[in-house]
Amino acid sequence: MSSEYIRVLLVDDHAIVRSGLKAVLGGARDIEVVGEAANGREALEQVERLRPDVVVMDLTMAEMDGITATRALAEQEEPPRILVLTMHAEEEYLLPVLEAGAAGYLVKSVADRELIEAVRTVARGDLYVSPSAGHVLARGIRKKDEHGELRTRFEKLTEREQAVLRLIAAGFTAPEIGEQLFISPKTVDTYKQRVNEKLGLQHRNDYVTVALKLGLLTLP
Repeated sequence: MSSEYIRVLLVDDHAIVRSGLKAVLGGARDIEVVGEAANGREALEQVERLRPDVVVMDLTMAEMDGITATRALAEQEEPPRILVLTMHAEEEYLLPVLEAGAAGYLVKSVADRELIEAVRTVARGDLYVSPSAGHVLARGIRKKDEHGELRTRFEKLTEREQAVLRLIAAGFTAPEIGEQLFISPKTVDTYKQRVNEKLGLQHRNDYVTVALKLGLLTLP
């Protein structure tokens, strides 16, 4: 993270919702709301200007929806962690949102109780979904890798390549991965290139998709 505080950008097309979220997050000493946006296009501009650690993202917005904005942010060189906060139930959007590059999914009905912990969870690089959403995620993963070809290819990666894949999917940057694995960012990029070639990956959301299919991202 960029400071001792978790820097948060709120993205929702309703000002009253943003105000409520800001009030909830205001109860946490380690979280600072640094900006707001009313749609996905504004979110991209604000991320470029403010460099937040976490973006709390609504899905249904005019001009640019949350999934499109999430996908665009996830493909940046050093993307923020993205927590989707929506009224839609997990069954409808959970897997597409995570595949787009989000690090968490939370329904608005429980935001007053879970938002602070969800922000902290995605900020430290973990995946956040509600415990009740676990079966939704597991069912989607099984459907997407019924024959196990992907796992066979994954198991042919070296241990270090597997670690790099897992950490990229979790949202860590090359310097952060290098610190964890005690290697240089340049070496991380070398491993990333090897993983790309062996698994046919291009963007971070591809890494998230693979990690979800293989069950590599830890649920709370």
